[in-house]
Amino acid sequence: MQCPYCSYDDSAVLESRVVTDSSSMRRRRQCSKCAKRFTTYERVEGVDLTVVKKNGESQPFDREKIRKGLMKATWKRPISLEDIEQLIEEVERKLRLRETNEIKSWEIGKLVMNRLRKIDPVSYLLFASVYRDFQTIHDFEQEIRMLKAEGVKIQNENNKTVQKKSSKSSKSNTSSKKQSIVPGQRVHDVSQRTFGVKHAI
Repeated sequence: MQCPYCSYDDSAVLESRVVTDSSSMRRRRQCSKCAKRFTTYERVEGVDLTVVKKNGESQPFDREKIRKGLMKATWKRPISLEDIEQLIEEVERKLRLRETNEIKSWEIGKLVMNRLRKIDPVSYLLFASVYRDFQTIHDFEQEIRMLKAEGVKIQNENNKTVQKKSSKSSKSNTSSKKQSIVPGQRVHDVSQRTFGVKHAI
C-alpha cells in the first residue's frame, strides 16, 4: 500500500477492525520508510453504479471524486480522514439500497451536503459553493441565513429536550425525597440537634 506522504510502497499494518456497518475493514498502517501513520479501508465491491450527469452523459460511480471534493472543502477544518471515509460509506450505502443502479449526479451531491452540514457547517458551505456554483456574495449570504435559521431551530429543540429531562429529573428527586422521609424522623433529628446545643451552652 503506497504511503500518502512519501509514496513508498511498503507499510506495516498496526491495527485492523471492521467498520460499524460491517461494509469495510479499517486498517491503521505505518510507512516503512518515513514512519508516518495513515488509514486505509478495504471493502467489497458491490453492484456497479452509473452516474448520470447534468448534460446527460453517464459515467461509473467514483468514490475518489467525492473524496477529493470533501478533502478540499474540509482543508484545515476539524474533520478527520475517518470522518470523511464514514461519510462516503454512508452515501454509497444509501445509493446501493436503491432499486436502480442509475443515479443522478445531483442526488449524490445532495446526500453528501446533507451529511456534511451536520458534521461542519463551514465545510458544508465551501462544498456547496462549488457544487452549486456560487457566483456572487449574495449566494453565500443566502446559504448562511439558511444555516443560521436551521441552527436556531436545532438549538431550540435541544433546549426543549434539556428542559424536559430536567423537569423529569426534578420530579424524580422530589418523589424519592418524600419516600425516604420516615414519619417522626425529622422531629427526632431536630430534637437531637436542640439537645446538643443545650449541652454546648
